[in-house]
Amino acid sequence: MPVSPAAFSVSSAAAARIAEIVAQQGAQQAAQEGIALRVAVESGGCNGFQYSFRLDARRAPDDVVIEAGDATVIVDPVSMDLLRGAELQFVDKLMGAHFTVANPNAATSCGCGTSFSLA
Repeated sequence: MPVSPAAFSVSSAAAARIAEIVAQQGAQQAAQEGIALRVAVESGGCNGFQYSFRLDARRAPDDVVIEAGDATVIVDPVSMDLLRGAELQFVDKLMGAHFTVANPNAATSCGCGTSFSLA
């Protein structure tokens, strides 16, 4: 499913890290056609919703596919509704490295950056 660039974006740092992770999966698994980072919003976490990040080679017909540099990100349509206008980022700081989402739809978020609530 096509997605407008403003709907959900992927930072260059996140795209580079996704490409590195896929390459590190080894020649056999990384050679799988279509391996991508799936970003999802699930219920739970300390604020009501939490982000989920996992490698996935399977796609549903209604998944949103975002190409960013050498990386591919896939998002299911329900999660996409909660991610509109957001950006997937990769943060590498002294306390650790992780994916996070800068989400203008989130009213509050927790310190770990993986949980949020809506207004």
